[in-house]
Amino acid sequence: MRIELATAPGAPERLNEDWASVALPASGQGGTLVVLDGVTPPQGDAGCVHGVPWFTARLGGALVELSGSRRDLPLTGVLSEAIRRTADAHRGTCDLSHVRTPQATVVLARWGGAADEVEYLVLSDSTLLLESADGSVRAVLDDRLDRLPRDALRTHASADALRNAEGGFFTAAADPAVAERAVTGGVAREDVRAVAALTDGASRWVDMFAEGDWAACVGVLRKEGAQALIHRVRALETARQRTGAVRHKLHDDATAALVEL
Repeated sequence: MRIELATAPGAPERLNEDWASVALPASGQGGTLVVLDGVTPPQGDAGCVHGVPWFTARLGGALVELSGSRRDLPLTGVLSEAIRRTADAHRGTCDLSHVRTPQATVVLARWGGAADEVEYLVLSDSTLLLESADGSVRAVLDDRLDRLPRDALRTHASADALRNAEGGFFTAAADPAVAERAVTGGVAREDVRAVAALTDGASRWVDMFAEGDWAACVGVLRKEGAQALIHRVRALETARQRTGAVRHKLHDDATAALVEL
């Protein structure tokens, strides 16, 4: 089994709000991939004294532990319990009802076990890639955010009205019930050659810059490594800045992971 994992902050002076881990049991049977993209709140009160990096570390750690130790739980149950544990860790000091309470996108994959399949869960706009034995790549996406009209997200207030709300988009925050909103499924283990996960700072290579399709992206991860994909994205971002064509924030936290099964 080969594992490629890299992450980089959007700016050196800011903490990286992404979080990623691959866990393999000592028996060598099965494993878990977790990638989180912490949601950066706008300036101002978010109701929490801890901040997004604290939240993603807590949630990510709980997801790794539960996905490995609770094989009886489906991934929605794993996410629900991880959110509950994380919320319990700071509900005594923070306002978890605040719409901007720390939150994150989630990619979770688990393989091995009695079912001998690759289970997956995606919540919000990070990307899971499943490469089959013939080299074709399937992207598992939660595209609810992309389907919203751009005008609906034009201001912080309009985006807040759609955050974790019916008809809007969903992230892992403080409500365990949001786990049921995730995109989930499973594929026979023998039909999957590799699993990859990207936060939206890394998936820009495909969905913003159109440098290749998802299969080409997996090819970069395999041949050049996860850090090389991030370097490619940074170079494209810098080139766009030089042309004055920047419409989004220049750099975002970027994380890429590849597990060849």
